[in-house]
This record gives sequence, C-alpha cells and structure tokens, in this order.
Amino acid sequence: MLVVAKPLFQAPKGTRDIFAPESGRQSALISAFADAATSAGYGQIITPMFEDLGVFKRLGEATDVVTKEMYDFETRDGKTVALRPELTASVVRAFVQHRPGVPWKAWYEGPQFRYERPQAGRYRQFTQVGVEALGTDDPHIDVEVIALAWRFYETLGLRHVRLLLNSLGDPECRPAYFAALTDYLTGRRGELTEQSQATLDINPLRVLDSKREPDQAVIAEAPLMVDHLTDEAGAHFTAVCEGLQALGIPYEISPRLVRGLDYYVKTTFEFAGDSLSAAQNALGGGGRYDGLAEQLGGPPTPGIGFALGIERILMACDAEGVFPGPDQQPQVFVIDVTGGEEALVVTDLLRQGGIRVDRAWDGRNMRSQMKVADRSGAALAVLIGEDELADGVVTVRDLRGDAGQVRIDRASLVDIITTRLEDPAADSVPTGEPS
Repeated sequence: MLVVAKPLFQAPKGTRDIFAPESGRQSALISAFADAATSAGYGQIITPMFEDLGVFKRLGEATDVVTKEMYDFETRDGKTVALRPELTASVVRAFVQHRPGVPWKAWYEGPQFRYERPQAGRYRQFTQVGVEALGTDDPHIDVEVIALAWRFYETLGLRHVRLLLNSLGDPECRPAYFAALTDYLTGRRGELTEQSQATLDINPLRVLDSKREPDQAVIAEAPLMVDHLTDEAGAHFTAVCEGLQALGIPYEISPRLVRGLDYYVKTTFEFAGDSLSAAQNALGGGGRYDGLAEQLGGPPTPGIGFALGIERILMACDAEGVFPGPDQQPQVFVIDVTGGEEALVVTDLLRQGGIRVDRAWDGRNMRSQMKVADRSGAALAVLIGEDELADGVVTVRDLRGDAGQVRIDRASLVDIITTRLEDPAADSVPTGEPS
C-alpha cells in the first residue's frame, strides 16, 4: 500500500492555490472587466497591498473589518501598517496624495485580506475588481457606476442577478434618523445579541448590518432611512432610480441595506446572485462616500464606486453554466524522435505564429510521445523523424478527426497549421505528398 507523506507546508487557512485552467478563467474574467471599465473611461490604478493602519480605520471603528478582520503589524521602523481589507480607502488615499484632475475615474483589481471565517466563495485572501469615480455628485455618475457592474454581469452571461438599492441620506438627515434609530434599538436592547448590543453603543447603524438570526426580528421593525431623507437627498435618490429605469436596469428598493462600512452616504447598492444560497449570494456592491477624501486629509470630494468579488462571481457563473473561460489546451503537439532540438525550433516557430504548442521531454520514443500528445487535447500533431529531418519537411497528423496525415515543407508550416485549425476539413496542403 502506497503511503503519501503529508506535505511539510500547506497554504494558510482561508487561502488557496489556483491552478490552470481555473487560474486562466480568473484572468479572463479580470480582462473582461478591464475592457468594460476602460470602455467607460476608467483608467487602471495599482495601489500597495499594505497601507498605514490609519487609512483603514476610516472604515469605521464599529465594523468587523476594523475590529476583528484586519491583518495589521508593526514594521521594523515602528510604524503600524495593515494588509488592505478593501481597496476604496487605498484608492482615495492615492487620490488625496496625488490630486489628479476631477472628475477622476479609476478601475482596479487585486487581492484583499481579511481574517474571517472561510466559507464557500469567501477566503482570507480574495480578489476583487472595482471602480471609483471622484469629483462629482451628479446622480447620473451613480447610475453609470451601477450600470457598468450590471452590464459586466450581462457580458459574462449571468441572468439571475438582482440589484438592491437604498439611500443612506446625507449629513443633514443623518442626525434625526440616528436619533430615531438609537431610541428604537435602545428600547429593544434586550432582544439583541450581545454582539449587536456592543455595536449599538458604538454605531447604531451597524446593527442593521447584522446577519445573526436573533437580531432579525428587531431589525425588521426598525425605522427606515428613506423616511427621513432631506429634500436634497431624496431628489438625488429619485434621480438615480429614474436613471436606472431609463437604462432598463431593474432594481429593488432595499430600505435596510447599509453595507458593511461606515463611509457610505446617499446611494448604496448590492448585487445578489439568486443562483447561489442566500447566505452566500453577495456578488459585490458599493455606494457613495462623499466624506472619505476629507477624512483622509484631502479637500471635500464626492465619490462613488463598487467592488465585485471574483470568487463569488465565478461560483454564480458555475451555477448558471456560463463563462467557462478560455480554451487553454495546446492546439498542436510536436513529436520529435531525432533528439529534441528540432522540437525546440518548431515549437518556437509555431508560438511566434500565435499557436498554442506543447511537446514531450526526456527523449521519449514515438509511442510514448503519441500518448502524451493524445492526453494533451491538441487537435494536431507535428511529427519529426529521421526521414522528415533528412527531407526538410514535417508530418502533420490529425489527432481528433479523420483527415489523416500529410508531409509539408517547414516554410509553410505556420500558414498550413493556422488554416487547418480554423477549418479542419480544408485542403490546406500546397506542397508535399500524403504519408
């Protein structure tokens, strides 16, 4: 009985190693998002994976991200930094530091880190894509941002996505709502979980974000922000709703949607994937954060953005049977029984022609190399034996159909292979004779 030794080291809990073809599928999804964002005028920004801890403290002292989930540590020079748990704060910090002209529109992708309980589609290191638009409070930029995400889901083929929409008001209407909410929650304090009671003492609004079952009955009857909006905040929200209607994008008003971070004001939104279980259906979301730049030391600057979780999106794609990812199998497999140097030259020639090519190694015989070629999934094999080497030709063999094999001049190889891959039935042999 074969005993397999346990590896000396394993990936840390909540992280994973992503192999091909899944890694290629993830890269293709990010590329599709880059195309969507770039077409809407967003330029890519790449920020450090760690920042001064103070950048992320602006997410809210009562949020789980700040109190429980950040990977923070002291550097050798005595400064406290944290691996980024999200990217909006980093992007706004970069905006404040470098002051690009406004309106400024940026997109990003990359890993984030949160020390939380791993579950399906949620890891301690996870990847997000997103956009941020700073410098305008026009409600139509809110619509553009939401529409960008919605259309991206459509390009992937997702059809079971719901847009949840809310307004968290502005600084003028927040005090009255906070007072009403605090009075209500205080009156029902004993019905809340211990965690929500602690949150109530710091930020009552965060109680509404609780997903704990015992809290739900209290949350269901809590006062609603939409009932306390000022005329200005109400008009902004109405304009966003009308803009989405004009684009034919369906939405649901979700009056208790607060998201998980403290910087949100006015428009707040979330995307739910109905093909996933309710506990794991959040595909992404975002909203306005008009005061964040000021909190980070910049001038008052309105902003809005979103972040979408790659892992959850791919789960939803699997559930709906869409976005299988690019074909990464080799198209051609080169078999060389003359020592291997010819395979080196031919594979390089074909790759320069834009063809996916692989080969065998270690001087295997013809039979062994043919087995590897068959397992590779390649459509065609290029065979090089002593006769081909002497005649300056190669043999092209059909591995998946009934086109047989032909001998061709090496000078014509790229053109013939390209034609054969595009149309396996094509008569693409201008020179040479059938073998």
